[in-house]
Amino acid sequence: MASTRSQPCEALRRQGYQFFGEGSSAALKPCLWCKKALRGGEKCYKHQFYGIESHRCVQMTPTLRCNQRCLFCWRSFEHAYPGERDCTPAEICERLLPLQKRALSGYKPSPYVTPERFAEALQPRHVAISLSGEPTLYPFLPELIDALGGKGFSTFLVSNGTNPDVLSQCRPFQTYVSLTAPDRETYLALCRPEEDYWDRIQESLDLLGKRRSAVRITLVEGYNDSDPASYARMVQDSGASFVEVKGYMFLGYSRKRLQRENMPSFAHVKKFAEEIARISSYRFRDENQASRVVCLEREG
Repeated sequence: MASTRSQPCEALRRQGYQFFGEGSSAALKPCLWCKKALRGGEKCYKHQFYGIESHRCVQMTPTLRCNQRCLFCWRSFEHAYPGERDCTPAEICERLLPLQKRALSGYKPSPYVTPERFAEALQPRHVAISLSGEPTLYPFLPELIDALGGKGFSTFLVSNGTNPDVLSQCRPFQTYVSLTAPDRETYLALCRPEEDYWDRIQESLDLLGKRRSAVRITLVEGYNDSDPASYARMVQDSGASFVEVKGYMFLGYSRKRLQRENMPSFAHVKKFAEEIARISSYRFRDENQASRVVCLEREG
């Protein structure tokens, strides 16, 4: 019988998570867009916006730990792994390609997957540190990003912004910071953090003007889709390269916390993004209706 300690990771293994080491929740899992692109289908909006090849992108996390319990998160809060061992950056780099190969091996016989495309997928070029958890809670994050860069990977780091001291030490290709509320009260109600991290998030936003970066605004209808002027002020002050205004998707475990009605239409998302652009120095760059996301880019 599986121990209580191992049960969370066993549940995630059944969902396709590939773990980097025994007793650790560092894991990778190819996303839906990676699999679609591998079969010659649609690609992630990151390909459209930033040129990332979806079938050559690894989605991973160095830890499942998180310090927020956001209502809109599609991950399960029940699959935390308390008391875990942290893999070293060397362990993660060593096992990255073998685990990605294992995760994608079932697609090789598919008539929709060409040998050339499958070979490319086994030699990924990009790592998205975004699978689950909050990566800045992993104690060797700056070293991991440097190690991945040394192996020739570009990296996207997606963070909730609650640990600006760690973010300031990280040098990924692009830094994402989530801005999920126009004010402190909305943040506390929607993200349910372990502590009040609102001021820390503002510190993280202040770091973005010095690097290639993006602010991610996830709109949840009826919760945080008001006061675009406050969002505009914060992204303007951040100096981030890009702003992604994205609609919440009624998926995964978030369906236990929210309703389908909380998923805004693309028209609503686009109108909100246009309002932010109207009162800031950000201008329309691109949009992806399937993912309900609009990308704004800072002028100049």
